[in-house]
Amino acid sequence: MTEPELIDGLIIQNKEAIQYLVNNHQKRIIKTAYYFVANMEDAEDLSQEVILEILRSVGHYKKKASLSTWIYRITVNRSLDHLRRQKRRSFFRMNEMKRVEQEPASIDTTNDDKEKRNILDMAVNSLPVNQKIAFVLNKYDDLAYKEIAEIMNLSLSSVESLIHRAKMNLQKKLANYFSEYAKDKK
Repeated sequence: MTEPELIDGLIIQNKEAIQYLVNNHQKRIIKTAYYFVANMEDAEDLSQEVILEILRSVGHYKKKASLSTWIYRITVNRSLDHLRRQKRRSFFRMNEMKRVEQEPASIDTTNDDKEKRNILDMAVNSLPVNQKIAFVLNKYDDLAYKEIAEIMNLSLSSVESLIHRAKMNLQKKLANYFSEYAKDKK
């Protein structure tokens, strides 16, 4: 199904078009949402919200960017809305990250991969919002800077700067935990 056929089918709520949308985009929506909300159930719920939002607003889709870029933008916005609604949970995560940053000796150097992933996730979640969005879309979703610029409605140089600053911030936060990120390592 071509993109124009899909859009036309979604506008008239064609079952085959809806099924095509779900089959070809829902996993990517879940993956992207998960990197923002760090909870699979929430990511799956958000994917359903995103699909419903697409169905409600596809008639207003302006075709300036590709359909997948538009879907990413909706996913990011829904994920950020979810995080705003879950302010208490986000506040707890930020406090937990600060506690972990203050106690690097309490982290055992024999941590398994899951613990390392949790530390990385907390560090990514503590980034400023725009840095986090750009970093997640680039490193987790493998999107090019140009696509990220379209999704975030920013210039290419702004996206490059955001990702660079995100990397620098992560390097500072993670240097105490992962020796491969330490500045003095050669």
